[in-house]
Amino acid sequence: MSLLYGLRVLRFSLVLMAVSLLSFVASGRQNRAKIAAEIEKSMRTKLLNVWYPRSIDMQHGGFLCSFTYDWQPTGSQDKMIVTQARHTWSNAIASQLYPKEAHFKTGARHGFAFLRDVFWDKKNGGFHTLVNRQGQVIRRGFAEKEAYGNAFALYALSAYYKATGDKVALILAQETFRWLEKHSHDPVHKGYFQHLKLDGTPIVRPDTIPSTADLGYKDQNTSIHLLEAFTELYQIWPDQLVRQRLEEMLFLIRDKITTPQGYMVLFFQPNWTPVSFRDTDKETILRHRYLDHVSFGHDVETAYLMLEASHVLGLKNDTTTPRVAKRMVDHALRTGWDTEKGGFYDEGYYFKGDTHLTITKDSKNWWAQAEGLNALLLMADLFPQDQMQYYQKFEMLWRYISTYLIDQEHGGWYAGGLDKEPQQKTALKGHIWKGNYHQLRAMANCVARLKHQNYKTLQKQK
Repeated sequence: MSLLYGLRVLRFSLVLMAVSLLSFVASGRQNRAKIAAEIEKSMRTKLLNVWYPRSIDMQHGGFLCSFTYDWQPTGSQDKMIVTQARHTWSNAIASQLYPKEAHFKTGARHGFAFLRDVFWDKKNGGFHTLVNRQGQVIRRGFAEKEAYGNAFALYALSAYYKATGDKVALILAQETFRWLEKHSHDPVHKGYFQHLKLDGTPIVRPDTIPSTADLGYKDQNTSIHLLEAFTELYQIWPDQLVRQRLEEMLFLIRDKITTPQGYMVLFFQPNWTPVSFRDTDKETILRHRYLDHVSFGHDVETAYLMLEASHVLGLKNDTTTPRVAKRMVDHALRTGWDTEKGGFYDEGYYFKGDTHLTITKDSKNWWAQAEGLNALLLMADLFPQDQMQYYQKFEMLWRYISTYLIDQEHGGWYAGGLDKEPQQKTALKGHIWKGNYHQLRAMANCVARLKHQNYKTLQKQK
């Protein structure tokens, strides 16, 4: 072979490689744009448009939350702070995504007024947990107030202020943070007490309480949503104490609540000693499953929330948070992922003596799949060359959600995947614990990332 001919062959090969790479990049762009369009269309037509303005309670304020599978209001319509705050947040977010649709801003204002005028305890401060449809407080035994509900109120107030600039909302958000600081924050062991009396006094776990109850424990779920609320609050009020508490929660969740294997412990004694039943028999373990199991949905959700907090804090050279977040998603994929149809199972457990995790609940609830969708796409863009193939699993999960979770006829999401729970097809589409916060946050994040991520930069990393 002559040198000239060899150079021509090499040149031709390089051209082919360049064309192939350009074709690959273009194909990738088209794929991302296609899925972005699918997710956004579903978010608008099968989620937002079926919930709003239908759920706005024009008679008594706030939002209706209980609906049949075909969207008929049903039941007593008691109103919980978590649900009401999430609906307020959803309307605030939707008003920014679609400013031409005036009813979202109206809905956000409507929800804020209900939080301010009905749920806020004007005598003791803090937000009540539950009221009836008419707005009368429902007394709840030991724990009159909870840090978890107040965290979501703070989250909603912050988002509402960001969307509207209403300074009354900012003042109430600041007051909520200070109330949590005074009553719920633990100055000795850090973190926050979940269960509080009416006046905000933390509840000490009674000796007579059943072993299956969580009263008096600290927990990961309250912790991660306080992290989320402080992340939102810090963006509108960059107060030094807010920053301190945001860092505290990030490091607590990342370094203490999350295990070296990559999953979170669910409940703790006030001094952060884990609540575990692993040394008991299997029957006892399963009887206490609410307090002690591996929750794949919470793990993938927390991976995102930690990365978001680190980003908002502007932590320089933070390699630990991405590493731990990746470990959490990887553990969920390796131990809790359905390799056939896609989707994350609900629960698993490491029984004593076993080196592998056993799936103890193989249903696939709606919120875990939404959180998984968001986390997988985030991992795909952070680690595009990784052997876990996050983007392929993201696509697989979106197909699963479209097929088994989204009601293409009536709209909304089923409470669980129909492949495991076909009875969910005619179950309640909404209830006091099921709104649209997880789905909206995940879908809005995915659409933004798919549309605006610098795809060329990602390809250079490959």
